Amino acid sequence: MNPKVATSNRRFLLVSGSSNSLVNFRGPLVQALIKAGLEVHAAAPGLGDAPTTRRKLEAWGVVTHDIPMQRTGLNPWRDLVTLQALYRLMRSIRPEAVLGYTIKPVVYGLLAAWLAKVPKRYALITGLGYAFAGEARGKRALVFQVVRRLYAAALNRADRVFFQNPDDEALFRELGILSKRVPSQVLNGSGVDMTHFAVAPLPEGPPRFLLIARLLGDKGVRQYASAARRIKQQHPEMVFQLAGGVDSNPDSITQDELDTWVEEGTIAQLGWLSDVRPAIADCSVYVLPSYYREGTPRSVLEAMAMGRAVITTDAPGCRETVIEGDNGYLIPVKDVDALVEAMQHFIDHPALVQTMGRRSHEIAQDRYDVHKVNAVMLEAMGIESPAFNDTLQDPLKQPTLSAASRAS
Repeated sequence: MNPKVATSNRRFLLVSGSSNSLVNFRGPLVQALIKAGLEVHAAAPGLGDAPTTRRKLEAWGVVTHDIPMQRTGLNPWRDLVTLQALYRLMRSIRPEAVLGYTIKPVVYGLLAAWLAKVPKRYALITGLGYAFAGEARGKRALVFQVVRRLYAAALNRADRVFFQNPDDEALFRELGILSKRVPSQVLNGSGVDMTHFAVAPLPEGPPRFLLIARLLGDKGVRQYASAARRIKQQHPEMVFQLAGGVDSNPDSITQDELDTWVEEGTIAQLGWLSDVRPAIADCSVYVLPSYYREGTPRSVLEAMAMGRAVITTDAPGCRETVIEGDNGYLIPVKDVDALVEAMQHFIDHPALVQTMGRRSHEIAQDRYDVHKVNAVMLEAMGIESPAFNDTLQDPLKQPTLSAASRAS
C-alpha cells in the first residue's frame, strides 16, 4: 500500500457487529478513510433493516454489505455462516485491508480475511465485555475460555491490534491471546467529536448526577442506585438520572429492579435516548461506577467534552479518563461507600463542579479529540491522514448519535 497515492481500487473493509455503530461511533473514522482516498466498504448485520444508517453511509460514498451475524451467543453453526459470508464477501470485493471491531467482527472478520488472503488485517479491541468482567464462574467461565481461544486464533493472524487502554493490551499479552510477534498499539479510546459535544452551561442549583449505560450489573448500575438511595435520605432534593434500557445480556438489570428505583423516587429514569447531549447538559457530574472491561467509555468522553466532572472506577479503561482530584474522582469497583463519599464531596463543595468540569474539557480536547485519535490509527495502518476537521459534509443532515444509542 502506498499511502501517498490514493486510487479508487484501494479498498478498505470495515466489519462491525452493529450497523448503527458504523455511523454513531466510527463515522469520523469512515470519513477519514474516504478523505484519504480509499474506497470504503462496510459490513454489518441488519444494514438492510436500517435504511437511515445505510443511506447516510452511502451518501458519504461507502459501499454497504448486510451480513448474517448474531451479536451475542456462541452458536457454532450461526457463527460458521458468518465466517462463510465474510469470506465470500472478501473474495468478491478483494479489499486491500480489513479492520474488525468488537468480538465477532474481530474473530470472524480476521479469520475470513486470512482465508481470503487479504494483505492487511487489523483489529480494534474496544473493550473486553461480559466474558472478562467479574469472576470466571459457571457460564461466564465457559464463555471466557471460548472467547479466549477464538481471539487467539484471529489476533495471531493480524498485522496490528489496536487497544483502547494499556490494561487490556497487557492482559492479552499475559494470557497468551496475543503473541509477541504481533504488534499492538494503545489508542486514546475511540475519541470524541469536540464540535458535536460542545461545552454546555452547568444547570443551576445543587449538583445533579447522571449515569448513561446499558443497564447491566457490571456497569455499576446497582451501586449507583444504592448510593443515590443513601444520599437522598439526607438530601431528598438531589437528582440522580439514569439513561439506558433493559438489556438482553445475562447480567442485565431487571425491569422490576428499575421500576422499584423509580417508584421509590431514587432514580429519574430517562430511558433510551437517541441524543444524550440534553441529558449531559442537564447534569452537573457524570457518574460511571463500572467494573465492566471498558475500552475507554464513550459516555465519559462525551461528558468530559461537554465540561462535566466525572466519578468513575479505578478499573481498566475508566481510570484513563480521570486525573484524581483534578477532573473528578476514581473509586474502587463495587464500593458504594466510596461512591457516596465522592458524590457527597460535590454536594458539600459545589464549586468543584465548575473547576473540575473545565479540566475535563481540557483533557478531552488534548487527548481524546476524535480527529487526533483517528490520525494516529491511520498512520499506524500506513494511510495518510486528512487534515483535522477536513471531514465530509452529511447531505442527510442527521445528528450523529452518541453513547445513548447503545447506552454504554
